[in-house]
Order: sequence, then C-alpha cells, then structure tokens
Amino acid sequence: MFRKFIFAVPLALAVGTAGAVDSFVDMAQEEILQTLIDETGSPYLGQSPQNLQMMPDNPAYWVAEDGEALFEEPRGPKNVSLEGCDFGKGPGVLEGVYVELPRYFADTGKVMDLETRLVHCMITLQGFSKEDPAVKKRHGSDSDMMKLQTYIAMQSNGMKWNPPMDHPLEKAMRDAGEVLFYRRSGPMDFSCQACHGATGQRIRASVLPNINEPTEWTKAVSWPAERAGQQNVRSTQHRLRGCLWQMRHPGLVAGSDASIALISFWTDAARGQPAILPDLKR
Repeated sequence: MFRKFIFAVPLALAVGTAGAVDSFVDMAQEEILQTLIDETGSPYLGQSPQNLQMMPDNPAYWVAEDGEALFEEPRGPKNVSLEGCDFGKGPGVLEGVYVELPRYFADTGKVMDLETRLVHCMITLQGFSKEDPAVKKRHGSDSDMMKLQTYIAMQSNGMKWNPPMDHPLEKAMRDAGEVLFYRRSGPMDFSCQACHGATGQRIRASVLPNINEPTEWTKAVSWPAERAGQQNVRSTQHRLRGCLWQMRHPGLVAGSDASIALISFWTDAARGQPAILPDLKR
C-alpha cells in the first residue's frame, strides 16, 4: 500500500534532469533523489550510494502504515478519529498538506507546523491531555506521534514545497526564522549558516547541505526520516533540536515560536523542490 508510487514510472524514464520531469508525484523516494543527483552532481546528494540502495526498504514505511491505522481509529476520551482534523485543506484531507506547512490557522490564531497541529487536534478533537503518553511522547518509531506524522507527511511525497505566505503572521514567522538561522550566538558563537551557508562543507566525513541550493536543501528538510544510525524515524522538530544541541544552545521547546519560525524559514528555502517523504538518512 505504502509503496503504491514506486513502480508507476520506470526509473529509466523518470530520471535525467529535474527540469525535464513534469511531476515527481508518481516517483518513489529513491527515484526523486536519483533525479536530483543526475541534475546537479551535488556532492551532498550523491555522497552515499548505500543510501539510495536502502531506500526501497525504508523502515519508515512500516511506521507510516501504523500511522494510518491510528489516524482512522476512534481514540481518546471522546472516542473520535483524526479524520475531523483540518491540516489546512479541510477536515481529513492529507494529500499535499505537509508541503504547505507551517501555515496560519484561524481557529488558533497561530502559525503551526505538523507536530503542533497534530497535538492541537489530539487534545481538542480526541480529548487527550497534554500529559497523555499519546501526546507527550514525541520521539521514536514506537510513538504515536511519529507514526501519525510519518503517515501524514508521506501523502505529500514528490510534491513541491510550497508553504503559504499570504497571512502576515506566516511572513513574520518566516522572517524571524531567517534571523535565527543567520544569528551567531551561544557559547561557541555558532549560527546555522556556519554549517549550511556554502557548498562542500563537512562535519568529519559527512558533506553538509547548502541552504542556498534548493535541490540540496529539499533532502535536508525532508523529515520525517528514518535515521539509520539511530534505527528510529525522526521528525523535523527532533532534527532542529539536535542541530541546536550540536551548536551548544539550550534545549529548544518543541512547538515554540522559535521552532516554528526556523521550520518556516527552512521550508521556504526548499520552495519549488520535490519533497522526499519519508526519507532515509544516515
């Protein structure tokens, strides 16, 4: 079920240059990545042939399958499913919602990413409390949160990142995220830009993505993703927390304005490029 797109377009016909591909939607995740590698020759995208080889067997597909069951199951004190949750395109509509997040939601008056919107719906629609394990546990393939996020995000595979910038708060969050991305701070005087502002930079053996190259950045921001080295699916919020930890910053509060702002800027930087969802990373 979850690999329904894989064989829709033969790889030999799908690859070439990304500009020659009309749509990435019917392509498997590894086909999207191979197309971008062929187009750009990026040292970041092409640094791991093993990554491409393992992507068809991505363990995140099993996590997404569990997420589908959770999404449709009546749960919580109110015994309702998440099919009544509006992620931006109407209640229960999931296709294409992830590539248009974060976005402003009138019912909360806030710009929200997938995780914060999911938490909101689990509390308001299903009646879970903030302390309930279904809501509180945010990380790990065995958590409800990662199962649901992976399933929802997967419905946008191959679609182009297109976060809306129509509402003033959407623009404000994106601009605040840009400031945070480039601001040097903390005990090591680091910024996100220090690692991701140029092509070919490395941390040990790993080539880092350049935010100024959207074809690289789309893989960098394609979360949820299976972290092969951790044997768990991780979210965008988890990756963001990990980046700031490596910069020796204080712990980032999940769902905070700062986290949403950075994710808004991250996503906007990949605008127009196909999402790889779920991804497989080292």
